[in-house]
Amino acid sequence: MRAMYYEAFGAAPEIRTLPDPTPTNAGVVISVKATGLCRSDWHGWMGHDPDIKLPHVPGHELAGTISAVGRDVRRFKVGDRVTVPFVSGCGHCMECRSGNSQVCEEQFQPGFTHWGSFAEYVAIDYADQNLVHLPEEISYETAASLGCRFATSFRAVVDQGRLKGSEWLAVHGCGGVGLSAIMIGAALGANVVAIDIAEDKLALARALGATATIDSRAVADVSEAVREVTGGGAHVSVDALGHPQTCCNSILNLRRRGRHVQVGLMLADHATPAIPMARVIAHELEIYGSHGMQSWRYDAMLRMILSGKLSPERLIGRRITLSEAAPALATMDSFRENGISIIDRMI
Repeated sequence: MRAMYYEAFGAAPEIRTLPDPTPTNAGVVISVKATGLCRSDWHGWMGHDPDIKLPHVPGHELAGTISAVGRDVRRFKVGDRVTVPFVSGCGHCMECRSGNSQVCEEQFQPGFTHWGSFAEYVAIDYADQNLVHLPEEISYETAASLGCRFATSFRAVVDQGRLKGSEWLAVHGCGGVGLSAIMIGAALGANVVAIDIAEDKLALARALGATATIDSRAVADVSEAVREVTGGGAHVSVDALGHPQTCCNSILNLRRRGRHVQVGLMLADHATPAIPMARVIAHELEIYGSHGMQSWRYDAMLRMILSGKLSPERLIGRRITLSEAAPALATMDSFRENGISIIDRMI
């Protein structure tokens, strides 16, 4: 198979011909039809994820068809159209048994714990617990865009943030995660304020349903600007970027008893940000992490997509080849992309 491959963290990725994977007894091999290019892949390439063992094939947002099935798989067969959460559960630990495979004690993550989807084929373990049947009405490209950023945002806003119609949602960072959260919040009937430093991203946020936008470079205090726009602060706030400053702003811009959800990864030098804990205590704020979404929760998200309430395909930016993705991966820390880049050709 053709695949993106690197042997050292930070070294230029190459396109290599590598052995095709084979399924475990409980796993499948998927012929990749589309896969998303995500900043998490950049973090992995930089060596920020201790789960990655070199050499490595990245990629964790994917959709395709099953090309091989392990002997113990019961719910899926060759030819099925599928997608998969980027955090997959083992199916037997305490967290999986409680329905929380997104924090599985023995989780399987394509592109991190195992070789990923920047390839013609990818092996996925624990298939019966993790694969999601993909409706014919949803394209492979759209499904690939769900795997990490959109699904994580859905859980962050709907399950962790418990956002309700008419409430205020603040979204810090208008990349793929942030734009997904904006669309989801608007679909729920909430008022959304989007914060970023790039006008083109703020314009896209408005097109996707943001009630108000704030250029963080143009205000003296982002949290105060949000509190003014929202008439006292957001009910729910999401740090979709993953930076100590956006994390702090997201907490400080909440109204009393508001909910902060951390979605943007906080790794390397940003792993231990300063938290305004005095405000958290005095205002009884809630702080949540959000790490992917369980496969069984995909039904709720897919129903909203099929009904037209959510249109994740609007978030797709560039469609690129596997060869074009290699240099694109190395520049993901520059935040130049507008929307989600999708690899849809393995050439």
